[in-house]
Amino acid sequence: MDVGELLNYQPDRGAKRGAAGGDEDSRGGKQQKGLSARELARYRDAAAGAGFQGVGGEMREAEDLALDKKRILEKLMDQDEEEPEAEPVDESSVKKMILTFEKRSYKNQELRIKFPDNPEKFMETELDLNDIIQEMHVIATMPDLYHLLVELNAVHSLLSLLSHENTDVAIAVVDLLQELTDIDTLQESDEGAEVLVDALLEGQVVALLVQNMERLDEQVKEEADGIYNTLAITENMSEFRPGLCTEAAQQGLMQWLLKRIKAKMPFDANKLYCSEILAILLQNNDNTRELLGEMDGIDVLLQQLSVFKRHNPSTAEEQEMMENLFDALCSCLMLPANRDRFLRGEGLQLMNLMLREKKMSRTSAMKVLDHGMIGQEGADNCHKFVDILGLRTIFPLFMKTPKKMKKATASEKEHEEHVCSIIASMLRNLKSQQRSRLLNKFTENDCEKVDRLMEMHFKYLEAVQQADKRIEGEKHEMVRRGEILDDIIEDEFYLRRLDAGLFVLQLICYIMVEISNSGISQLQQRVHQILNLRGGSVKVVRHIMREYAESIGDGKSEEFKEAERKRIMDLVDNF
Repeated sequence: MDVGELLNYQPDRGAKRGAAGGDEDSRGGKQQKGLSARELARYRDAAAGAGFQGVGGEMREAEDLALDKKRILEKLMDQDEEEPEAEPVDESSVKKMILTFEKRSYKNQELRIKFPDNPEKFMETELDLNDIIQEMHVIATMPDLYHLLVELNAVHSLLSLLSHENTDVAIAVVDLLQELTDIDTLQESDEGAEVLVDALLEGQVVALLVQNMERLDEQVKEEADGIYNTLAITENMSEFRPGLCTEAAQQGLMQWLLKRIKAKMPFDANKLYCSEILAILLQNNDNTRELLGEMDGIDVLLQQLSVFKRHNPSTAEEQEMMENLFDALCSCLMLPANRDRFLRGEGLQLMNLMLREKKMSRTSAMKVLDHGMIGQEGADNCHKFVDILGLRTIFPLFMKTPKKMKKATASEKEHEEHVCSIIASMLRNLKSQQRSRLLNKFTENDCEKVDRLMEMHFKYLEAVQQADKRIEGEKHEMVRRGEILDDIIEDEFYLRRLDAGLFVLQLICYIMVEISNSGISQLQQRVHQILNLRGGSVKVVRHIMREYAESIGDGKSEEFKEAERKRIMDLVDNF
């Protein structure tokens, strides 16, 4: 209650002492917080005596009240001025605080065991415990002192409170841990951060957090916030130490995330955050990808994404969740075992429908298809894609980049990269009848698809040549300054060339040499005819393909790399 309301307080004149006493006393206690005992007593007397004042006393009462108002206001002003400065946070004050926390935690535990059925006995200790947990937030401003939390066993005590019978206490601990592990704070003191994170992991923090989330009710705002902060702790820790993603997933987090994502609840901030954490767990991690596959997570992702087959996300947040789920699915498909699960779960059919429906999901669906069909592990998906008439869907997108796509999140280059990659994967993986169907597509309508391919070839060749000019200029400048061009710098330049369009150009050249070696003379003639017409060169194509062959198969076995290089070089020699 604010000061204005406090000063406008009027005792109930018509009430008897007995009726007013209990209620007004209890409210007055809150209203006059910070006043002296004498003033509180006078207030209570005024309230109690109100019923016995006659009409003649009303004038005097009004004067007294005005005087009281003035005194109270002065008192409150004095309090503001006299308020002592906050105690500085140093090692001794933190030790004192931790000691107080331990005492209050022990006292509360003791009384809860002693009087399990009598909350009145332990309720006050619970409030005291909650207060000291709030005070401990100040430690988050001094990450250098985190070692004290570990040395004085406070981390262990905090973790044990995550399973406290009162969820309010557990949520207070979650809020504190979230602030202590804030990524900006952790980066301020590597030493303090390492000590804290090690202690939390040793205490199985993720398993305890998951157990706590299991019992929270998201219909209650405070408990929903508790879940949000719990997810923030896992994000903070995984950003500080990416290696703990596997451990976190195995300690029940992956299972809880999948359960929460498929729960039939309205879309909210927690569902969005779950999708984000899931995508983080799966990034560059085959262990978590395998775990998700074993938990039927591919089916969960496909079910959740199927909503966006015919409907666009209704808000920017929902769109972000959709992108997170697509990213998670793409990560999963990096693991060969999950390609089969994707195939059995009819993921190809869903992505094909999304491409046809022309909704926001189309761009991401194309990215998923690319991940599902690439490399030799994508052979089954390539064959199935042709069987479900996927060629009818993909080639219109190859022939023309949709206008909506240009305005959407994906760039024109990204769209063309995915389309070319899907066609290149099919040319690499398809056999017999399905391969014939693919090659026949290039002969349709007077080889219009070859014309489009060659148009893209010159477009990206020009972009790469411009990037090469800039890079050569930079190299020349570096040599002039006496700088050494080591492997790291060369790799950086190569990545810049790929980003400028070299990767798409390599895919286009691969499609060119594949269709030229298909045995259909019409295709080979058309490719060479357009190259000659536009002043192109077979030498340039061969050079690009040699460079592509050299960089192929990162992360694959040496035998596979060698076989693939030989296959590509044979195609190039016959081009």
